[in-house]
Amino acid sequence: QVQLVESGGGLVQTGGSLRLSCAASGRTFSNYHMGWFRQPPGKEREFVAAITRRGYSTYYTDSVKGRFTISRDNAKNTVYLQMNSLKPEDTAVYYCAADASVVFTTTLQSYDYWGQGTQVTVSS
Repeated sequence: QVQLVESGGGLVQTGGSLRLSCAASGRTFSNYHMGWFRQPPGKEREFVAAITRRGYSTYYTDSVKGRFTISRDNAKNTVYLQMNSLKPEDTAVYYCAADASVVFTTTLQSYDYWGQGTQVTVSS
C-alpha cells in the first residue's frame, strides 16, 4: 500500500502560479511511476502529467505543455507539480497517483493508488 497526500492547492488569479506537492508513505516511493490528474467541475478525471520512477522521463497533456512541470524527489518521497501561467480552465481538483506497472503509462486506469485531491481555482 502507498498513501498519498496532496497539498498546495488554492485560489489564484489568471496568470498566477501554484506548486502542488504529493507526499507518499508506505512502500518504496522510487518503485512507482507518478502522475498528476485533475477533475474539472462536472467533467471526468483527466491526465495532466507523469514522471518515471527515477525522474528521467516526463509526459504532459497538450494543454499544459510549457506551463506545468512535474518533478520528484525520491529522497523526500514527494512528487511536485509546478503550475505557471494558470488559466480559468485549469480549475479542478488535482490528484496525484502512483503506478506500480513496469510500463510507464498515462492511462488513468493503470494507476493503483490515489490521493484525496486538492482544489485549484483560477479566477478570471
